[in-house]
Amino acid sequence: MQVVLIRHAHSEANAKGVLSGRISGVHLSSTGVSQSQELVTRLGAIAVAELRVSPLERCAETINPWWQSIGKKSNRGVEIVRDENLTEVDYGKWSGKKLALLSAKKLWKTVQHNPSAMYFPSGEGLAQMQERAMRAVHAAIGSKKKGAAVLVSHGDVIKSIVASSLGMHLDDFQRIVIDPASVTIIDFSGTKPRLILLNDSRANLESFINAPYRKRNLLGGGAGK
Repeated sequence: MQVVLIRHAHSEANAKGVLSGRISGVHLSSTGVSQSQELVTRLGAIAVAELRVSPLERCAETINPWWQSIGKKSNRGVEIVRDENLTEVDYGKWSGKKLALLSAKKLWKTVQHNPSAMYFPSGEGLAQMQERAMRAVHAAIGSKKKGAAVLVSHGDVIKSIVASSLGMHLDDFQRIVIDPASVTIIDFSGTKPRLILLNDSRANLESFINAPYRKRNLLGGGAGK
């Protein structure tokens, strides 16, 4: 099964340079609204086995335009699952603070260089976040339905999923870039997960995601779909 990871579109907090975390009432910016509309075309009539969404508003606002206009009609019987395991990192006392101010803190170096050891004050650890994020992935790929598992979440959560799937240490996850409204696809069909698309913000993905699975020899890189 393919897991399609979608980061929420550009938010009001992104526009203000604020680490919003799990604060409620954070909505998409005008840029984010445009990005959510572009996702309607980019995703098209993809076949979905599971649709799991972080409970925070900005994630629902990102996927709802596609779901209401195309997704629901082409995937009858599929329901949106609000998955707490896909929610944003609990940044604790850092929530709602300007990133420019947070970057001056001593713990900022831990976040950047040794994230596996980072526990946000009165919040959660990044290793804890990765563990719960992978629970969401494994729950999704356990579906017996045909189609992709679509997971709508947050930047750090998606980065941690990519790192875990590729066998990277969490301390390297800051090397991964996940932009607002980007799509990342990991193929879990074989014995080891394979990254087949990363941080894409432009491509129309319907034919790519809906293409029949074919086991490929890895020597030479691949012949494409």
